[in-house]
Amino acid sequence: MSNNPETSLPQTGTGDGARAAPRPWWLGLCVIALGCVCLYGTSTLAQGARYAGIGPGLFVTIAGGGLVILGVMLLVQIARGEQFEAQDAEDATGDEKANPVALGTALVAVILPIFTMNPLGLPITAMLSFTLVARAFASRKPLLDLVYGAVLGSAAWFLFTRLGLQLGGFLPFAGF
Repeated sequence: MSNNPETSLPQTGTGDGARAAPRPWWLGLCVIALGCVCLYGTSTLAQGARYAGIGPGLFVTIAGGGLVILGVMLLVQIARGEQFEAQDAEDATGDEKANPVALGTALVAVILPIFTMNPLGLPITAMLSFTLVARAFASRKPLLDLVYGAVLGSAAWFLFTRLGLQLGGFLPFAGF
């Protein structure tokens, strides 16, 4: 983002009829809307719990509030004329296009738990999602990724169960 006042409002066109480049107001509004969705979703969740003192709604409420604040800050920056340009990263340049296969694989990994959590359980769902995300990041070791995902999913299931949170059966299809 540019802080130079001379470059903060780029002009398009030529001559006296120049106009300011369109500003991405939609971006700030989408971030605020996402925060509001999170806050609305937590309206029925408990903020506190008997065992841990922290309920399931607390972190989602914090995330939703943070998104609303960040969205407002983004709108302020847009109103000031800040430019949002792609930045080069360690191993990627800002002008590279997204890999649609990797993006689709990661999207499937995010959606997968909706359909597999109840019939397969947390460990297998985590194993599959972890493997898909690792594949989206160009991992070439799917068997190792499956093992890592199974270990992490199993550990999460046991830890949450130990805290008194019920995540369903360990392997519901097998009766565990």
